[in-house]
Amino acid sequence: MKKVHFIGIGGIGISAIARFLKERDFIISGSDIADSAITKELRASGMKITVPHCKTAIEDPDFVVYSAAIKGDNVELLEARKRGIECLSRKEALPFILEGKRVFAVAGAHGKSTTSAMLAALMEGSAIIGAISKEFGSNMKYEASDNLIFEADESDSSFLNSNPFLAIVTNAEPEHMEHYDNDIEKFHAAYKGFLERAKIRIINAEDEFLSTIKMDCIRLEKGDITNMQMVLRNYEPYTSFHLKGLGKFEAWGMGEHIAIDASLAILAANSMMGLEEVRENLKKFKGIKKRFDILVANEKFALIDDYGHHPTEIKATLKSAKEYARLLGLESITAIFQPHRYSRLMANLDGFKECFDDVDELVVLPVYAAGEEPNGVDLKSEFKGALFADSIKRNGDSIEFFDNFGVKHSLASGLVIGFGAGDISYQLRGER
Repeated sequence: MKKVHFIGIGGIGISAIARFLKERDFIISGSDIADSAITKELRASGMKITVPHCKTAIEDPDFVVYSAAIKGDNVELLEARKRGIECLSRKEALPFILEGKRVFAVAGAHGKSTTSAMLAALMEGSAIIGAISKEFGSNMKYEASDNLIFEADESDSSFLNSNPFLAIVTNAEPEHMEHYDNDIEKFHAAYKGFLERAKIRIINAEDEFLSTIKMDCIRLEKGDITNMQMVLRNYEPYTSFHLKGLGKFEAWGMGEHIAIDASLAILAANSMMGLEEVRENLKKFKGIKKRFDILVANEKFALIDDYGHHPTEIKATLKSAKEYARLLGLESITAIFQPHRYSRLMANLDGFKECFDDVDELVVLPVYAAGEEPNGVDLKSEFKGALFADSIKRNGDSIEFFDNFGVKHSLASGLVIGFGAGDISYQLRGER
């Protein structure tokens, strides 16, 4: 059996790959800078996990895979290379990992995790996604099948190594432009390359760039989704809609973006299987962790955790939150925003300031730096009228915090929704 060591194994995407290879009888070890819920789960599954990084973690692997977050001066990477062990970035390792599989690859700036998890509910096969699906309680599902649903990443152009049989693109909004030398043509060329590699292509043709694609594609056009309605069942949100001549569908979640993601997954699955089976299987999808993740819901209070860390994502989710609050009869919406990375905050500052216009109250937490250095953005001067807190605390069915004047606040009514890709999720859940 081959041995693989993963550096940065705690990442949501790379941990899914480690789990997948373990199911294929590889011996897996890994390391990360600190313990997390993911590293603890991996350790409990039988993997040898080392925290923090140290060169003794490199024992005798056949090869090493390292995440995009790992720098060239990492002690384990240096040790492995010194000993002549083959070292592959996650991007470089993908052809080996996906070899022999019929890959259903999902890419896009927004919605790819949801669409991937939906597709995993619709059709049989393994799944490697960048989020925790509530259906199977993991970021990886393993089945003895040729099919593999794979969330493909454009941030480092690794989606070009995903060898897709079927490719879905949810949208192509510019993001991670530093990887593409801030060249929009280079960015668009990568998406074209991704689609060109697939035998079957599904695109959201409402996207400005994707609407210009000349390749043979199954297109979701404006007007294809009709009769959209939001409904509640036991405080759970659902979106029902009709999809161009295919009849009525219902998906867990709330909002137009849910209908779009579901429609792309339906069109993909329907190219491989019967429509009625697709319609029935969609009922298995119960959302994904940290995406409109409802932590509390009752007649007077709702608490939601959302991964949104880009203005477009936040705006779409707030539109859904507003409808959800209306259906619950809740009169106020409070957003808690933890900016993720100084570079993203600076690049999208105007968008971040505008996307919270419709909330009744905005609470801003310090920037979750993710290793970046401050770049001079002053949150207090940019987000005038907001409350500022160092952190928030979960107390039963309420959220508490002290603002920058030392005043204690308790949020126990209305709808409260937290946004961010940092540690805000743990704060909302009372885990930190």
